[in-house]
Amino acid sequence: MTSTNATRLAEGDVLEVLIEKVAHGGHFIARHGGAVIFVRHAIPGERARIIITSTGASFNRGDVMEVLEPSPDRVVAPCTFAHRNGCGGCDFQHINLTRQRALKADVITEQFLRIASMEVDVQVEEIAEPLHWRTRLIATTNHEGSLGFFASRSHTVIPVNDCIIAVKSMNMQELTARTWKPDLRVEVNTSSNHERTIALSPKSGEGKARLTEGHQISHEEVKGKTLEVSQNSFWQSHINAPTVLTEVVLDFAQLIEGDHVLDLYGGVGLFTASMIELVGASGSIDLLEGSKSATADAKRNFANNPNVKIHLGDVAKLLPRVSNADVIVLDPPREGAGKIVVAEIVRLRPRAIVYVSCDPASLARDTAYLKTFGYSLRTLRAFDLFPMTHHVECVALYLPN
Repeated sequence: MTSTNATRLAEGDVLEVLIEKVAHGGHFIARHGGAVIFVRHAIPGERARIIITSTGASFNRGDVMEVLEPSPDRVVAPCTFAHRNGCGGCDFQHINLTRQRALKADVITEQFLRIASMEVDVQVEEIAEPLHWRTRLIATTNHEGSLGFFASRSHTVIPVNDCIIAVKSMNMQELTARTWKPDLRVEVNTSSNHERTIALSPKSGEGKARLTEGHQISHEEVKGKTLEVSQNSFWQSHINAPTVLTEVVLDFAQLIEGDHVLDLYGGVGLFTASMIELVGASGSIDLLEGSKSATADAKRNFANNPNVKIHLGDVAKLLPRVSNADVIVLDPPREGAGKIVVAEIVRLRPRAIVYVSCDPASLARDTAYLKTFGYSLRTLRAFDLFPMTHHVECVALYLPN
């Protein structure tokens, strides 16, 4: 298979290239004879020998085989499985932590400039140590029943004997030492109270996961509140993320007693839990969420709060039923809110919009929509809630013009 570039690159070609800059998605850009190549395991400024792993009409993919002129920011990956033929998860382990955060800031800046035509100045803030932070992960077993993770852009399972970004209470060494049934998707969650759950489903991901260890409902402690979270409900994966994000959301929202708040894509109620006291008995919160599991959790979590209403359904279809809101908080999935939801949010003319995002591209796109509809980005903060990977979390505040 070859590309349509003039150089007609083919899978398996070995080239020497100069790595130019970081790209969204954990890749780094290089060029060869006019062909654009997205390279893994590189650092800008390096000269490297790479191998082409796939080709396409507009760009190609490659991976570093040998670093000829290393960056001063290159380090030895702390995990022995973090290499081009290994686990596809932690794609930034070869980069020192300060540069990791700087590269993530570069991606945010580039996405806002390219998509929203806006210049933003943002620093990615360090949250905690880079290892043993992940409380929720999905592993897979191979044909022999060994536990591991997929290689990059592959269905090949790389068996491991540990995962050093998982929290210690997950006890990954014990899990990887087990012999499992072959071709399984293994979902492992650990709560702040060290409750571990394991659920199994087919490797394809089709079919409901079956709980095999632990209780269906775990308990998460955040800022003095206890929330029930079912095994298949969304919860932030970084051990410190719930507290960090809640504090920033509250700081941006500046809630006052009597406010009516919309908590869009509200999940089990992470943000609602800390907003109740601020809006008081005269205020109210409407939580909108598409997951049946999460809304069931939220209904239990706020059963004793008559001023909190839980709504199950597509946020885009539920919002037209809402007539007013003083403040809107939203934490959509990776694809973002989109133009229809943004238009409905703006229709309500809230005094503040607080947007939590795990994808700079969709955040930049929705920022452009908000700008068109009369809301300006006033504050943007970014947090390194996925250290050793290219992922980054942002929280943005928008105010009416």
